[in-house]
Formats: sequence, structure tokens, C-alpha cells
Amino acid sequence: MEFIETLKERNAVLLWFGIINLSVAFLLIFFSYFKPIEFAGTNAWYKPIKFALSTTILSLSIAWYSGYLTKGNDINLMNWVIIITLAFEVIYITWQASKGQASHYNQSSPFYSFMFSMMALAATIATIAIGCIGYKFFLDPINDLPNYYLWAIRFGFILFVIFSFEGFVMGGNMAHTVGANDGVKGLPFLNWSLSYGDLRIAHFIGMHALQVLPLLAWYFLKNIKLTVLASVIYTLLAIFILVMALRGNSIFKF
Repeated sequence: MEFIETLKERNAVLLWFGIINLSVAFLLIFFSYFKPIEFAGTNAWYKPIKFALSTTILSLSIAWYSGYLTKGNDINLMNWVIIITLAFEVIYITWQASKGQASHYNQSSPFYSFMFSMMALAATIATIAIGCIGYKFFLDPINDLPNYYLWAIRFGFILFVIFSFEGFVMGGNMAHTVGANDGVKGLPFLNWSLSYGDLRIAHFIGMHALQVLPLLAWYFLKNIKLTVLASVIYTLLAIFILVMALRGNSIFKF
């Protein structure tokens, strides 16, 4: 409850958006068990569940970090940009899942092609908004945070933006699997391919640097040099996994 109260003081708008997405995720988990829909060899509800959970984590993370910044209209604007764009993504993906149809890479009709383009646009706008918040960590005077923690946050935002835009690689490929069609056997729930390259893995790892690096720095590293080293290693790991995927190789067969 103390954590929730702190988030409420820092950024109540994104806190409530995160709570709504978490509630949506739990509702979709219920549907996945009691009203499953088969699509591409897996439960269609899994995809919107993952997006709702990711949006929850992202919203709460930005709510937490924005509390370190100077409050102003720019933060409020970025809040609503994030909410509108990501809500659009979660709603459309959920709607398509409820019909057992693809949301991404779906060009079976002009409408679905248009909606896929709108999702790409929404993701781009959301990434730019989050990048603007991250940029403020280089501009605002933040003197009450340890340097190692501040730099972990900065690295987290940089990697988030870079690997968020990696989504364009998947869009250009019109698939997230390299070396086979989407829908091949993958990990339970995550569905990451066990036998071929999967561009989603690097996408996931890079974007979640926004949570992993600050947590590592705050609780374990507590040193600026170790934080920079960990950030470099983390970056190289994400790049390595991306290169493997682009070559059609699965990290699970390495």
C-alpha cells in the first residue's frame, strides 16, 4: 500500500491506467481458461494478456520515474499520449483476439491493413513520448539520486527506445519468426520459437531494461562503474539475441 500511495503522489494518472490494464489482464486470463479461442496453434487470449501486463509494468514504471522530474504540463501531456496510444493497442489486440484473428501483420483486408498501420503509428508515438520523458533525465537537475541509479534509469530509457523501434524490423519482415512461419512451436504462454529466430525476444529484453537496470543498480550494484558495465553487458546481450534471430537461429538451440 505504501508503494501504491507513493505512485499516486508521483503520477496518479499513469497509476490508474496501470491498474486498469492489470484488471484487463486478469479478466483475459479468466477468458483464456474458461472461454479459450484457438489461433495459430495457441490460445488467442495470450497475446492481449501479454500486452496488458506489459502496459501495466510500463505505466507503473513511468509513474515511478516521473516523480523524480520537475512536474509540468509536458509530463501531463506525455501521460495522455502514452495512455491514448497504448489503450488503442490493447483494445484492438483484444478485439481481434476475441474473433480469433490476427492484429499484427494482418493485411487480409484494407481495414486490417489500415489498423496494422495505426498500431505501428501508435507504438511510434508512445515510444517518442516515453523517450521525451527519458530525455528529461539528462536535462533536469536531479541531485537527490545516487549517480549509479540515475545512470541506470538513463540507460534503461535509451535501450527501451532503441528496442521499441526494433518493432519496425518485425513490421518489415511482416512476421516475428525468422526461418519459418509464425505459429511454430514455442515456449508456453510467451510462444517464443524454440527452433527458429524470434525477433520478439530481443524486443522484450531491450524494452525491459527500463525496469531491470534500475533495479539492479539500486538493490545490488550500488556503484557507477558496475552499473555502466552491467548496462553495456545487457546491451550486448540484447544485440546478440537480435543478431541470432535475424539469422534464423533460436537462442534455445545455442
